[in-house]
Amino acid sequence: MDVSQFDFNLPDRLIAQTPLRDRTQSRLLVMNRKIGEIEHRTFTDMLSYLQEGDALVINNTRVIPARLLGMKEETGAKIEVLLLTDKGEHTWEALVKPAKRLKVGTKVNFGDGKLTGTCVKELPEGRREIQFSFDGIFHEILDELGQMPLPPYIQTQLDEKERYQTVYAKHRGSAAAPTAGLHFTEELLAEAVNKGITVVNITLHVGLGTFRPVSVDDVKSHKMHAEFYQMDEEAARKLNDVRQQGGRIIAVGTTSARTLETITRDHGGEFVASSGWTDIFIYPGFSFKALDGLLTNFHLPKSTLVMLVSAFAGRENVLKAYNEAVEKDYRFFSFGDAMLLI
Repeated sequence: MDVSQFDFNLPDRLIAQTPLRDRTQSRLLVMNRKIGEIEHRTFTDMLSYLQEGDALVINNTRVIPARLLGMKEETGAKIEVLLLTDKGEHTWEALVKPAKRLKVGTKVNFGDGKLTGTCVKELPEGRREIQFSFDGIFHEILDELGQMPLPPYIQTQLDEKERYQTVYAKHRGSAAAPTAGLHFTEELLAEAVNKGITVVNITLHVGLGTFRPVSVDDVKSHKMHAEFYQMDEEAARKLNDVRQQGGRIIAVGTTSARTLETITRDHGGEFVASSGWTDIFIYPGFSFKALDGLLTNFHLPKSTLVMLVSAFAGRENVLKAYNEAVEKDYRFFSFGDAMLLI
């Protein structure tokens, strides 16, 4: 299966650079994935497609200000570090630019020495393990020195850091936002509950695995990096109850989808309290065991996320929806509009 089969033409003008003032005013493309029928709505209409007894699964990860700008201690050369995974003992796996300047033993100062990082291991693809030293509490220093890790296609400065967080963000650890959830407000979630929809919290810390570009021609040759996930007893019980009572399970975002499919794959189709690392790669031909619906933003051409959505709704259906979204000037990517596949 060739990566080029998941390509589409996207004018730069449709890449959303800033979030809307009102989270819920995004547009919503709704597709019946069985017949390919498309409707154009607004995001608040989403609840009209859900029924009493359904479950809405949200990823409550919280984005950390993971982008650090520093200087090599010896030469003063500029180094950019994107924190990806907490390895414990103040050591992080990070994406470094330019990586060739950061060899084992090299030290980088951030914030005039408030934070110092030492490279302790070189990894492929520009990644390094960096051990930090500091006085105080690491996340407080990171809040002061770090920047929100906006994707490279967003060129506009973000005025409010919280606008790149979901309203239900709780557990710190992501290097990028689970962007499908950015459309929700607390009021809209309360409306869902009042309608008899079960809102279920799970966690997947978004890392390199979610947004790393595909650099191979054959889809099957691409390898995902592992990301940490967690589902507690309450979430597992709620989802099993919904399934047993005939309700549908709707994942909010590809990160929720990947977590649910990882757990059901590993536990005979059941939802089980568990945590660990997943490198699940979902592309056409995948057999879904958890999802009945998917709410997602529009994704980059030839990305693993387009492949996941194509696996769920059919490649031809998805490309048809994307091309129609382009024709109708939808906003794309992190701060863009949404699509409901049901």
